Amino acid sequence: MEVIPAIDLLGGQCVRLYQGDYDQAQVFNDNPAQMAKTWAAQGATRLHVVDLDGAKQGSSMNLDAIKSIVEALDIPVQVGGGLRNVASVERLFEVGVERAIIGTAAVENPELVTELCGKYPGRIAVGIDARNGKVATKGWLETSEVMATDLAQRMATQGVAAIIYTDIHRDGTMAGPNIDSLRELAATIDIPVIASGGVSSQADLVNLVALEGLGVTGAIVGRAIYTGDVNLTAAIKAVGSGRLQDILPNDGTAIA
Repeated sequence: MEVIPAIDLLGGQCVRLYQGDYDQAQVFNDNPAQMAKTWAAQGATRLHVVDLDGAKQGSSMNLDAIKSIVEALDIPVQVGGGLRNVASVERLFEVGVERAIIGTAAVENPELVTELCGKYPGRIAVGIDARNGKVATKGWLETSEVMATDLAQRMATQGVAAIIYTDIHRDGTMAGPNIDSLRELAATIDIPVIASGGVSSQADLVNLVALEGLGVTGAIVGRAIYTGDVNLTAAIKAVGSGRLQDILPNDGTAIA
């Protein structure tokens, strides 16, 4: 399983939101490229970047910061937030982004996903951000009537490289991922699923590794690596090697 550090950009700074609330943004670093180099130095094999301003406004807003991140790294970078047309995706690819993540447009303009997957095979992922099982859009400010599992099934037939699934109620809370929802979604499709939201400890990663057989191939970790609750180097080494004992809690705590 790939452990993927996250950088969320708001006003050019690295922040973390609480349950997607823009009014509850905590700034962790004002130099995104420097932060990205820190995670790469700790062993990251991929970086996940979200343009929060772009998600809210409907177009990329932090392109300069994204470019600085890509130029600072030798590992692939995947980016989402505000990608609502072909041109916005092409701008990311022009600055060296490896994978684009389509969110709102997957609900409102699914034909765009089909077009992009045909034009850029293997480089398009779909981000499904769910609130009570329904897909949220426009930077999580609106909630559609589309069920997350239904959208995942439709997108899986379009040639997307992966589904990135976030439970909004868990995101930024460090309350643990929603294992039941992940299991349900992963079981309905045959493409990789990357879990996002709520990872707070090594124990949470153990729970996610247990879903690898269903196709959960990665875990995005945000706030926990910024606070130090998860040691990125140790987590990557342990999960990558399959040595679960290396990331089990050492206090005897049972794993759910």
